[in-house]
Amino acid sequence: MFEITDRPIDITTLVGFVADPSAGAVATFLGTTRETNRGRKVLKLEYEAYAEMAVLEFEKIAAEVMRKWELVRVAIVHRIGVVPLGEASVGIAVSAPHRRDAIEACHSCIDSLKLVAPIWKKEHFEGGEIWIGSLADCDHGDGGEAHAHTHESPAARGA
Repeated sequence: MFEITDRPIDITTLVGFVADPSAGAVATFLGTTRETNRGRKVLKLEYEAYAEMAVLEFEKIAAEVMRKWELVRVAIVHRIGVVPLGEASVGIAVSAPHRRDAIEACHSCIDSLKLVAPIWKKEHFEGGEIWIGSLADCDHGDGGEAHAHTHESPAARGA
């Protein structure tokens, strides 16, 4: 299950997708909209994505973690559109025979997604707004956090 959606992310669906009798562990990650970022009061986040390419990147991420760890299944879903405070913008579920593999692979999935997925978020905060892009947009090469770099989305650039 690799998808871009404009609907709320259902963790039960993600867990159900990766569930398997051979899996002794399921690790999940939900990235949610928090009320503050970098000292600013966040009102909401708004996401755009190059959906087809993002799904291909999710598949590559899953293939990579499947090679690195002993896993059963991987699911990655990212939401687009407006994501209100407290709601999930990204959901990841990984199943594996053992907990360490599930947890480490889940962690790797979100780190990789932040680096390579063509997904942009617009942070609406008190006093303004700013587009924040994936590190795939950058030529910084510093491995820093994606939220530390600001870029325009394709729509904002008129692409």
